[in-house]
Amino acid sequence: MSEQIRVDEFLTSLLSICRPLEPFAMPLLDAHGGTLAEDVYVGDRIVMKAGSRIRSTQIGLAASIGLKALPTRPHPRVVVISAGPDLVEPGEHLSFGEEYETNSWLLTASVREAGAVGYRVFSIPDNESQLKSAIEDNLVRADLVVVSGERHDESFDLITRALSSLGDITTVDLAIEASGRHNFGYIGPDRTPVVTLPGDPISAYISLELFVRPMIRTMLGSSNIHRPSVKARLEKPISSTLGARTYLRAFLSEDGRSVRALADQEDMTTLSDANALIAVPESDVGLEAGAEVTVVVLRRRYF
Repeated sequence: MSEQIRVDEFLTSLLSICRPLEPFAMPLLDAHGGTLAEDVYVGDRIVMKAGSRIRSTQIGLAASIGLKALPTRPHPRVVVISAGPDLVEPGEHLSFGEEYETNSWLLTASVREAGAVGYRVFSIPDNESQLKSAIEDNLVRADLVVVSGERHDESFDLITRALSSLGDITTVDLAIEASGRHNFGYIGPDRTPVVTLPGDPISAYISLELFVRPMIRTMLGSSNIHRPSVKARLEKPISSTLGARTYLRAFLSEDGRSVRALADQEDMTTLSDANALIAVPESDVGLEAGAEVTVVVLRRRYF
């Protein structure tokens, strides 16, 4: 039996099962993109602060003061598994009732954008034992496991059973419109954190942005784990479902003052076209043009 849980409660639960990865001295080029674990001094002067992202300029500065390595929290290793009997690899022939497997590609690229090392695993399990073996085989390279599967073809139930046989799993019904059930918990001998996401690609992507990305940023030891958010005015009215948080794919104006929800929210093109998400609270069922809304910024520019 699953329980209904609000967005903020679910995020709190997920952040409680992950922690910053242990730092170690990494050669300069290997440290690039990681998070600095300690302040770096030249004499009594701090020249690089702990918690900052190690970019090209930090690499250059380290070299200029004679350092060949930096104390670094490494990129988390995230294994992404997509399971479903009706999924077909892109490029192959589709038979009746089948669809192209999308989630493992979308989610693996997304975790890499968040700062992780992403490993893609596509599985078409005939039974729980096969899926369990696929998960176990990948635990050795995982700091976090992300699994997606549909509810309508029983993939989600199969995933839940496989994960429950490997560790401690909680199932929740998330109060987000068109989202559905999620699992979270620990699996394997090292108690590796695991999260399951919906099979629908749009819902899976939104859940990854809201929940998995902050987990990855926490593991990185980043001082900023959330996407930036701004207040903007609606260009057109919008509607949502009472009692559920709604996230609409949207386009935020260049000056950040106005935002419009994209048409055809069920269409996959909204994922590539959107540069923001409009967050509509559970208490609202409709907002008029000109209303002020909270906007999660996905990207500022297209290049």
